[in-house]
Amino acid sequence: MTYISERNFNKLLEILKKDYNVYVPVKKGLQRFYKRYEEPSDDILVNEVRPVEPLKIFFTRSRENVAQGFKPESPHALDKPFAIVGVKACDLKGFKIQDFVFSAKGGSDSGGKNHDYPDASYNKNREQNLVIGADCTCAIDTCFCLALGIKPYPKEDYDINLSGLKGGFAVEAGSEKGRALLNRHSGLFEKAKETHEQEKNRQRDVVTKEVQANIEKYSIPHQDLYNGIVERNYEGPIWSDEVKACVECGACTIICPTCHCFLLYDQMDKDQMARMRIWDSCMFKGYAKVAGGANPRPKLFMRLRNRFEKKFDFFPKVANIYACTGCGRCVSACPAKIDIRKVLKRLVSNA
Repeated sequence: MTYISERNFNKLLEILKKDYNVYVPVKKGLQRFYKRYEEPSDDILVNEVRPVEPLKIFFTRSRENVAQGFKPESPHALDKPFAIVGVKACDLKGFKIQDFVFSAKGGSDSGGKNHDYPDASYNKNREQNLVIGADCTCAIDTCFCLALGIKPYPKEDYDINLSGLKGGFAVEAGSEKGRALLNRHSGLFEKAKETHEQEKNRQRDVVTKEVQANIEKYSIPHQDLYNGIVERNYEGPIWSDEVKACVECGACTIICPTCHCFLLYDQMDKDQMARMRIWDSCMFKGYAKVAGGANPRPKLFMRLRNRFEKKFDFFPKVANIYACTGCGRCVSACPAKIDIRKVLKRLVSNA
């Protein structure tokens, strides 16, 4: 573990800006969101808690022209890769699902390969983008990552990680890319002291207790109790009860760090055909509609059930992981106040 002062960290951001489009988390009022880094400013907040936007926005676009004139290369190649600063553990877990869907990596059950046609754009971004993680130093009311077996500080899937300390950060490398970065700019870093390690661990204990307090406040069940809860409640009344206020906006899936569904469509532009890709949502009525008008999930409650089935039944079976990170974004985004924590509690109690 090494240490970097706040002053040297600002120097590092300036250096990264030469090779990357750098994005940092900022805070305006009570909202935290990513902003393109231009120069040091007082609103940059590396630690605290996750931003509003999920990490996936830097790896798959919400709307993208994937083929112009049906040529294989993307017409929107980035001039620079991204360096995303302050990524939290709940977002990093989202890589487990996104990689399983889009990458050639895959899980042990697939022999290290999920499918024969990995997404070239996603994989290029995974290889070139720089991910700088950061510990959470506080929790907000919707945080429940511990219930999904995630600590409120990154343990994997980052290039380097920053633990906020007084006057600077404790720094840990998590990849060859991260170690190369530290070696290349070693003059900005110094050996961490024992007091730095102690401060880091104290802060991690504090925020862990804050998240645990959320879990106890809302009686959120741990993932050890999730096995089979959707299947056993499949024909139960919970889905029609919970969906009564749903307006089918899709906010829960758009804001989710693990949701990944997309729609391909063709459009004519200036006498040239282009193939477009946009984020899709299983909550939309037309999501599963097929040619001829048939729809296996015509009712809204069926689509809500499908969302939970995929997160808590399908992915555990095919990838041995729950497709929820406990980030709480869907709770905050839902205008109908459908609360995933309450649904999980009800599913477990009825199972």
